[in-house]
Amino acid sequence: MCALRIVVDDGCDVPPDVVARYRMRVVPLVVRFGDVVFADGRLSLDDFWARARNGSHPQTSQPASGTFQQVFRELVEAGDEVLCIVITSKHSGTFNSAWLAAQQFPGKVTVFDSLSITWGAGFLALKAAEAVESGAPLAEILRRLEAFRSNIQFPILLNTIEDIRRGGRADQLIPVVERLLQVFNIKPILTFVDGQLKILGTARSYERGLSRLLELMEARAPYQELALFHTRQPEAAQAFAERLVSCLGFPRERLYVSEVGPALATHAGPLAMGVIGVPAGI
Repeated sequence: MCALRIVVDDGCDVPPDVVARYRMRVVPLVVRFGDVVFADGRLSLDDFWARARNGSHPQTSQPASGTFQQVFRELVEAGDEVLCIVITSKHSGTFNSAWLAAQQFPGKVTVFDSLSITWGAGFLALKAAEAVESGAPLAEILRRLEAFRSNIQFPILLNTIEDIRRGGRADQLIPVVERLLQVFNIKPILTFVDGQLKILGTARSYERGLSRLLELMEARAPYQELALFHTRQPEAAQAFAERLVSCLGFPRERLYVSEVGPALATHAGPLAMGVIGVPAGI
């Protein structure tokens, strides 16, 4: 019997238990240290950060179109259709790689641009999988995803812009942030607008930045889905998670807390913190 299968790239940060439950397929991004190349899922976070701290500056790239094509072919030849959800096309070539691969399977593969990263894309994959399970047709699923995509809340607090500068994926943003940093000792708060990173605000300290994240999320509460991501600060993330659920009245057991993988950590740098929420009523 034909099924609609969900494919994501691993920049969506969908946890393994969700991937397994909904039989998703995950295509890895690529992380490179000089001439040494890793598929994102083959490089542990500890190994990644050890290499980064040793002075090696990582770079990232999208999966090859052939990698997507292989996954699509396996599913289509098994009699299934495919909905592929990928991280924002405004900062990654992943959408183009997936779209080119999809052209080999006309009418069988649909590629959806999340215009986001990590759980911003991950929640779209989760909602798509839930809709598939409920029997919704593809056209209805795409309509729902567009509504979710337009309403996701996603403030990100960075401790430094050095890594995002080196990554070269936000060249339009960097000059604006650098001017602010030259004048004030601030921490930038970013978000995605139509898939592109923009400055949402600033804070005079990291702690004030965390408080600002709470304020921003509270303004759009309540939420049907909520996630918290970080880089290299698990204890701080757990402590902030408690503040977050208390502020928003959200069930702690339903809050996803995760550390982003190597590909996204390359650009976020250490001590980043972000909150992703899908507002209720959509």
